Amino acid sequence: MNKRNGLIISGVALSTAGVAATVYLKDRSRREKVTDGVKQAQDKVVSMFSKSKNKEDENFPIDKGGNPDPQDVEDNKMVSEGAQYSVQYYNDNKQQ
Repeated sequence: MNKRNGLIISGVALSTAGVAATVYLKDRSRREKVTDGVKQAQDKVVSMFSKSKNKEDENFPIDKGGNPDPQDVEDNKMVSEGAQYSVQYYNDNKQQ
């Protein structure tokens, strides 16, 4: 089958599906049933992604982010160590 035949078959299939959907959704009760089903599926997906998976997720959104407080010694130490690790990694692997 060449590319042109594939496009023709795809076009016919899409047209047939469109006509079938139009005929099926012509009835108001069916249309409402489909609309309700889509809304329920959407609500399930949204609730799946918004539910916290563990206790740590309940702490979001992060209140403390961005620039660390200069008075928070532990946080500044952690940031400094993280920066040192990346510089050391670069020096060891990239500047050989």
